[in-house]
Amino acid sequence: MSDFGKRLKDIRESKGLSQSKLAKIVQLHHSIIGRYERSEAKPTIDVVIKLADALETTASYLLGEVDNPILFQNPQMLQRFKDILSFNKKDQEHIIYAIDALINSVKLKAI
Repeated sequence: MSDFGKRLKDIRESKGLSQSKLAKIVQLHHSIIGRYERSEAKPTIDVVIKLADALETTASYLLGEVDNPILFQNPQMLQRFKDILSFNKKDQEHIIYAIDALINSVKLKAI
């Protein structure tokens, strides 16, 4: 089973959806979901996006680009990262340094 097929099946099952129910949500025939999960067919990028939306995950997760199914799902966080990427390298380094310091501070409080 390809990474896409396995991820699709795993997250569909974790959401308690049957292949038929997911197919209905994304307006596909139920048999195609099974074919995707068995790597017998490859979806178009538009279908990957619809599947990701229906499963409350990201296309990046389904495609195997990230291992966390909800990474960058929050549009506000994603916009912040896009903003940081638009800055010059030095400003990016300063912002990342500050973020790392804040994250470490919060982690230490949790101990």
